[in-house]
Amino acid sequence: MEHTTEWRIRVNLTEDGETTKARAVLDTGAASFTGQGVAHRSPEDTDVRLIGDEFAAGRALRELGEKLIGTAERDVAARGAGPEGRRSPMYGWEP
Repeated sequence: MEHTTEWRIRVNLTEDGETTKARAVLDTGAASFTGQGVAHRSPEDTDVRLIGDEFAAGRALRELGEKLIGTAERDVAARGAGPEGRRSPMYGWEP
């Protein structure tokens, strides 16, 4: 049985002085997940906006991913699957 689903993640970036903030939102249709990220530029650093955007967005996406994995782990545990007290890796299936 083949199944294809597409999820879209919105990432909004705002910059205020030396601080860049990111908010990543995923709506799966069944649940919504949000991740936040912040980057601070040192006053001595060259002002390269893209670098702050990358750090802030990456941190927001990482937080969103951790929330999504946590939800999946709880869903698996609620169905009585998986060993107790074990934290799965941040990637794929581990036999």
